[in-house]
Amino acid sequence: MPHPTQMFAEKTALLVIDVQDKLLVKIPAAQSLVRNISFLIDGARIVDVPVFATEQYPKGLGPTNAILAEKLPERPEKTAFSSCAVPSVVAGFRRQNRSQILVSGMETHVCVLHTTFDLLAEGFQVFLPVDALAGRYTLDHDIALRRLEKAGAILTTCETALFEWVGGASHPKFKQISALVQERMKIVTPV
Repeated sequence: MPHPTQMFAEKTALLVIDVQDKLLVKIPAAQSLVRNISFLIDGARIVDVPVFATEQYPKGLGPTNAILAEKLPERPEKTAFSSCAVPSVVAGFRRQNRSQILVSGMETHVCVLHTTFDLLAEGFQVFLPVDALAGRYTLDHDIALRRLEKAGAILTTCETALFEWVGGASHPKFKQISALVQERMKIVTPV
């Protein structure tokens, strides 16, 4: 019997929130954030996890980072902080029968916080890969994560999410996920 906080690829959707260049330059670990979100997108595609994305007021904050934009062809605009204000986002999760949402992006204490609260209120199970979330200030980021965890969101990491999706070496896509992890290890220094 699986644990109630376990994530499954067939139940999960990945949401990438507002990783836009004008704000990204103010994020201390911007390069790592982009690399980790890119890793999640690549892993999601391998195991058929649908990927959704939003952009916060692109006229003011500019477009999504070019590396991610290549992988995220649809990025509906929003002016509300919550990505749930974009009708196609929640409708897309429901249409694809996804009850678990892996939320990535920025900023943790603004758009990620509002989106996660709304998703939880809508009955979704929300997972937060802490290494694929960021804010301009560490204190805001950390307090937002504490609030969200207390509200019912489940903290995880990018690599944990991918391995959780395949569940073991017998999964038909395990070798592809393992290769993606090996490639990432060449770039990322473990903490």
